[in-house]
Amino acid sequence: MSERRFDGRVAVITGAGRGLGRAYAELLASKGAKVVVNDNGAALGGEGGDAGPAADVVAAIKAAGGEAVACTDSVATPEGGKAIVEAAMDSFGRIDILIHNAGNLLFAPIAEMNYEDFRRSLDIHLIGGFHVAQPAFARMQAAGYGRIVLTGSIGGIYSVPNSVQYAVSKSGIIGLSNALAVEGAAHNIRSNIILPGAATRMAGAVEATGLPPMGPEMVAPVVGFLAHEDCEVTGELYISIAGRVARGFFAESQGIYRPSWTIDEVADNLDAIRDPSEQWSFPLIGGFEGHMGRSFAMVQKG
Repeated sequence: MSERRFDGRVAVITGAGRGLGRAYAELLASKGAKVVVNDNGAALGGEGGDAGPAADVVAAIKAAGGEAVACTDSVATPEGGKAIVEAAMDSFGRIDILIHNAGNLLFAPIAEMNYEDFRRSLDIHLIGGFHVAQPAFARMQAAGYGRIVLTGSIGGIYSVPNSVQYAVSKSGIIGLSNALAVEGAAHNIRSNIILPGAATRMAGAVEATGLPPMGPEMVAPVVGFLAHEDCEVTGELYISIAGRVARGFFAESQGIYRPSWTIDEVADNLDAIRDPSEQWSFPLIGGFEGHMGRSFAMVQKG
């Protein structure tokens, strides 16, 4: 089997100055991609800035024989998102791959979370994803090719206490990726989500907990495949943690049909409504129609 490479491809990677983003940038560059290393060097909470991390990654890529440029614009504004994409166009004349990895870390109980912190997290994780994906998508659509990888989280599916802004951001990323996948299908644009687990600055004390090895380099190959031209799956979620790679997906119980319902009838039939023994799971492309069609088929059966 020949080695999958990225020769001639241009990748934009946000949050690429450290941790997971750096691992993605260095892997793709080592396989021939030209990389825009985007990172504004902010603190974990999103404050401040430092051009050093992005510059360090570019220097490392160049020292290894690769091509890369640094970009320190922030994903948190529409102007910043556009500037990040234009950095690829200005430096390399195209954009083939977008990996949105930028994020921040803020924790507080729902009752105590202030709006500014809530919004700052959304602006980087979720709205920041839109800020870079929209201009990247337009360029990819015109070229008839693109691969987009957005960063979700198990915390956006199961959640943990004191992380409402993170849970909302990462759940919203699923809708963003789905929209990109549906609209991109006719233009050879694929969009998928990585749900990574890795010992990084964002993960805090994970490295000291005695857990199995889970460095960023263990996640990078999964992202590398999702960013490759051979990747034909779209609108899917891929989990990578400590060497385990899996697909996450949503399913519906089959439920039951009645021509009319009362509150008491819902309560009396709740076990059957919730019964997971018969499940429906639909692919993203055509899934909306599949859901509607099978639901209406139950009505016709009566």
